[in-house]
Order: sequence, then structure tokens, then C-alpha cells
Amino acid sequence: MHAKLWSDMFVLGLPILEKILRPLIVYAFLIVALRLAGKRELAQLNPFDLVVLLTLSNTVQNAIIGDDNTVTGGLIGAATLLLVNYIVVRTLYSHNKLERLVEGDEDILIEGGKVRKTRLKKELITLADLEAAAHRQGFSSLSEVDRAILEPGGTVCFFAKQPVPEELRHREVMERLDRMTQELAQLRSSPAAPQS
Repeated sequence: MHAKLWSDMFVLGLPILEKILRPLIVYAFLIVALRLAGKRELAQLNPFDLVVLLTLSNTVQNAIIGDDNTVTGGLIGAATLLLVNYIVVRTLYSHNKLERLVEGDEDILIEGGKVRKTRLKKELITLADLEAAAHRQGFSSLSEVDRAILEPGGTVCFFAKQPVPEELRHREVMERLDRMTQELAQLRSSPAAPQS
């Protein structure tokens, strides 16, 4: 009985080359499929996308492990995935063109304070999704945003509008005027100094 237990846990039911090739094929497929699905899938902007990503891992599980449920087989599959990912990340780190091919380019969603609705439509991001992402980054509305970029990894970066020089000058003059008014009020309220 003990021999069967150990055999079931550690003796591979599939050839070791197959245990290595299966995760490689699934890894390559998922990289291509997620690239084609768009950045939105990576950003997990809504519950539906999260459900897809969670069920995706369960869907490809059998393709990775095959009919082999041994610990050894699982460790070989996991080690293969980790090694391949390490190699891919290291390769992309030193090859910018290849990285852009795999990950894609950034996409400008708001430029000059104007929402680019065609870009939102291309990325399947609703205006409500964009507003929710802006709220998470501390903006009360999209009117405060000068530029928004959807990064290749799926995150949206927002940049606040900067006041124009005339607004800055006006604000500075008003602050000085307020200080002078306060100083004048203090002078009027203080008792007169005795004259000698």
C-alpha cells in the first residue's frame, strides 16, 4: 500500500519531455491570446474580466498537466513555467522592440483634457470605467485630467491639468491682496501708539 502511495505521488504518468512541452505551449498561447484580447484584460477593469482571468487558469490546467496528477509532474510543470517566464522577462528587458511587439504600445485615452472616445471604444473601456479609474487615483472628475494613458500592462495613468500662467499670476496677486487686507485690518484694530 505504501509503495503504491509513493508511486502515485512521484512516478510520472507521462514522458518528462511532454511535461515540459505542455506548459511551454500553453504559455505561448496565453501570451498571444492576452495580447490579442487587449490591455483591458490585463487591467481587470470590471468583474467580468476578472472572472475570465480566473476561469482561464482552470481551463488550461488539464492542458498543462495532462493525465498526470503526480507531485513530480506538477513540480516539473511549475518549474518549466517559472523558467520560461524568467527567460522571457530577461529577454524583453534588453530588447525594447521585442517587448513592444509582445506587450504593445501605450494608448492615449485623454489628451489635452479631451476624452478620445475612439480610443476608448478600441480598448472596450466605457466612460464610466475611465471615471472609476480616475476616482481611484484621486480625481473627482475627468475635467481635472489633462492626459490619461493606458499602459501596455493595463494600468491607466492620469495626469492633472496644470494651471495656465495667467491663472497662476491671478492667484498670486489675489493671495498678496488678501495678506495686505489682513495686515491693514490688524493695523486698524491695534491701539494707537502714544505720541511723545
